[in-house]
Amino acid sequence: MSPRTGQALRAAMERLFAGKPARTDGKLTKNNLWREAGVSRATMNRATAVLAEWDDRVGQSPASQRDQKQTEEIALLRRQLKDNRHERHRLQDQVDAAATVISVLLAENTALREQVTRRSAVIVPLRASTTGL
Repeated sequence: MSPRTGQALRAAMERLFAGKPARTDGKLTKNNLWREAGVSRATMNRATAVLAEWDDRVGQSPASQRDQKQTEEIALLRRQLKDNRHERHRLQDQVDAAATVISVLLAENTALREQVTRRSAVIVPLRASTTGL
């Protein structure tokens, strides 16, 4: 690796870690490192000392820690979403069961009301009074 290549890679590394990329989207990836430096991927791969420094700094950088924190938060939110979906399904099953019971009770109530209506329409003769009234 030439001194010029090493200097370009280190300058690119500093821009990326500072959050001031000139040629890339600023994500801390090796693809962005070689693009930011304006060298080929093969040239970057031969710069083993620069890559070792990159790996050390990426793990300790605030951006990497922020990315790791975001990844953990996303995983937590996905678990919560999964749990919430299960709970919603369980509650929907309860609502469906309650609707079925209500429907049966409504049918029984209607039948009982009709039965009461038919009975009250029947005239029952009164027996003659023994007192003479």
